Amino acid sequence: MRIFVDPAALAAGELVVRGDEHHYLAHVRRARPGDPVELVDGYGRRAAATVVRISDDTTALHAGPPEAIAAALPQVRALVPLIKGDRMELCIEKLVEVGVDAIVVWHAARSVVRLDDAKRDARIAKYQAVAQAAARQSGRAQIPRVTHADDLTAALAGLPDGERLVLEPTSEAGLVVGAAADITIISGPEGGLAPDELDRLAGFTPVGLGPRILRAETAPVIAVALIRTATRS
Repeated sequence: MRIFVDPAALAAGELVVRGDEHHYLAHVRRARPGDPVELVDGYGRRAAATVVRISDDTTALHAGPPEAIAAALPQVRALVPLIKGDRMELCIEKLVEVGVDAIVVWHAARSVVRLDDAKRDARIAKYQAVAQAAARQSGRAQIPRVTHADDLTAALAGLPDGERLVLEPTSEAGLVVGAAADITIISGPEGGLAPDELDRLAGFTPVGLGPRILRAETAPVIAVALIRTATRS
């Protein structure tokens, strides 16, 4: 069993969890006193713990000393346009499972979905919760951060140096991973990237993922999986 705890609370000794993590232990996993639990803080630290007692609204654990877990290189960032329906959440879940380190959700010119200011923060918070659940399920000590960008310019702002790839269905070039410590991939929405967006991505290397046209939520997941497979990280 694995739960996430606040980084400030992850220390050797007794630790009490409430809310979703308590519910997960007590009601989903039906933990009992004496059961082992792995504690992770979402920022690369973990500790072994044992359930001490469970009440109606809290679970008490005894934690051992935390240890740091280095993030795997390369760091992989996915710039994913808004996708309609629950396919956006599915995309985020699978991106986390296959090893993405950061997700930027952005408004593409051809995105069907539009987020107004009133809904944006709540939607991004929901996406972050999906990422946390996926990190727990897949055994990750780091929770990838999900952020929002209003447009392509904002999505590209502040990108670190490294390898930059644009997923382009018409490209015959396969995905080849170099030695960069940081990789950014960007994909298009249901209708593909607009011509002016492709022009602004002139510094990105176009890559294809085979002869089939992939759904908007599928392509970035496959790309990240291929990167992790190639780098064995």
